[in-house]
Amino acid sequence: KMQALGRAFVARRHPSRLQPRRRNAPRQYSSETLATSTKTSPQTVNIPTTSSRKEKRRQEAQAALQNSALTKGPFIKGKTGEWEIVVGLEIHAQIQAHTKLFSDAPTSYGKTPNSQVALVDAALPGTLPVINQFCIEQAMKTGLAIRGKINTWSAFDRKHYFYCDMPTGYQITQYYTPIVSGGRVVLNKSDNTSKEVRIERIQLETDSGKSLHDQHPTMTYVDLNRAGSGLMEIVTFPDISSPLEASQFVKKVQFLLQHIGTCDGNMEEGSLRVDANVSVRRKGTTEKGTRCEIKNLNSIQSLIRAIDYEAHRQVELLENGGRVSQETRWFDPTKRETFTGRKKEDEMDYRYFPEPDLPPLTVEDALVEQIASKLPELPDEIERKLLKEYNLSAYEADVLANHYGAYSYFKEAVAGRDPAQVANWITNDLFGHLNDRGLQLSQSPMTAAQLGQLLDLLTTGKISGRIAKELFEYKFAEGDKRDPSEIVQEKGWYQMTDTAALRKMCEEIVAKSPEIIAEIKAGRTRKVQSLVGQVMKQT
Repeated sequence: KMQALGRAFVARRHPSRLQPRRRNAPRQYSSETLATSTKTSPQTVNIPTTSSRKEKRRQEAQAALQNSALTKGPFIKGKTGEWEIVVGLEIHAQIQAHTKLFSDAPTSYGKTPNSQVALVDAALPGTLPVINQFCIEQAMKTGLAIRGKINTWSAFDRKHYFYCDMPTGYQITQYYTPIVSGGRVVLNKSDNTSKEVRIERIQLETDSGKSLHDQHPTMTYVDLNRAGSGLMEIVTFPDISSPLEASQFVKKVQFLLQHIGTCDGNMEEGSLRVDANVSVRRKGTTEKGTRCEIKNLNSIQSLIRAIDYEAHRQVELLENGGRVSQETRWFDPTKRETFTGRKKEDEMDYRYFPEPDLPPLTVEDALVEQIASKLPELPDEIERKLLKEYNLSAYEADVLANHYGAYSYFKEAVAGRDPAQVANWITNDLFGHLNDRGLQLSQSPMTAAQLGQLLDLLTTGKISGRIAKELFEYKFAEGDKRDPSEIVQEKGWYQMTDTAALRKMCEEIVAKSPEIIAEIKAGRTRKVQSLVGQVMKQT
């Protein structure tokens, strides 16, 4: 019945409504992708040397820098002077829960369209919402993690607007009294300073469904699987002053939500989407400019490009005597441009009023304390510990504290070993290989225990530094999950450590190389390397 209902929610596409309907683009279904799942068989990969991998990364970074016009700092240099970028963000994070905010319909991703829709999600007459307590607790946990104030009394409101994938014709949100007020996120800067981004609020609200524009030449299909899923809208003050700073903030919030288990942070699947409010003003002034909101940015790269383009667009417009209109805009990742979606609505356009089907939400102090006591160690606390107890550099501490699973990996690998050496191998070699292959830390063929074993072989002189790096590269290239000691034994990579045997070998090589010895005696000391090479080849 629900699938039939979903098919009934088919809206004819009209040219004038094409652009606004581009929202909620992250999730796309097609009959092919639903019916098949292609797996590629593993292939033999040539093992790149460390120098070639570094050179490749250097060339890619250089090319990206040459081809990029991104603003690196908070100011744009215009024809008539400098302009300051002002950005506020709204992060829409889907609550990690088995069921929706006001129904018992599941929230699994990638299921058959319209197969996870409860009666209340479809807005059938006579149905009423019932609050999901777990979603409330997840929002409270997030609020505590950002050092916000949990409001023990909050309420839900209706925000009215029509869209074909929202059967109710309104969104249930918390416009007037959100569950969390205030908070902050601290960003570490490259010059060893920090910047605090203030959080205005976290409000609970329902997600809409999804419109599919590529399934039929003249019609739009509607999938209500996501309709009614719980969202946390995390709203910042306009404290962000560059595209890169915005990306740093989103990455930190994304990791924080993953770390405490309130959102999986998967931007590709639409679990985390960002709206950016962008304005510009003359450098040195405090008057706010007219802002434009760029909707539903579903990747870090799109976020950076969209803010950068929009800020430059507004500067050019103002310097040519134009005026910035307050409007909703969309970002085209192919053209790397923003374009007009609709004129920005004001509060009265949404006709907010208290949700009549839900009573105010009252939370006991005891529950707040219980949730606070169960919070895991937070990234900022981990970072301070890494700096103080392990004496790591600020960069290493930041990387290990703000990458999912990195701190646990480090703690397992560092047991009884040099913290600086372990951190260096994780932040450079391990993450370098993971980034090159687009892998997560959980997918690494080099486990924390195996990294510790590798460093033990290196520290005791059983293998050289060159062999250690080659072994690292071999494990990633071949996906070999065996312990380093097994691979070293099989490959014959152990160093010769018997001094007497080495002396005898050197004497034999010298005896067999009278011409080289003669050249060395004649002053051509570089020829010594030829002898060294022969020893290395045999050992």
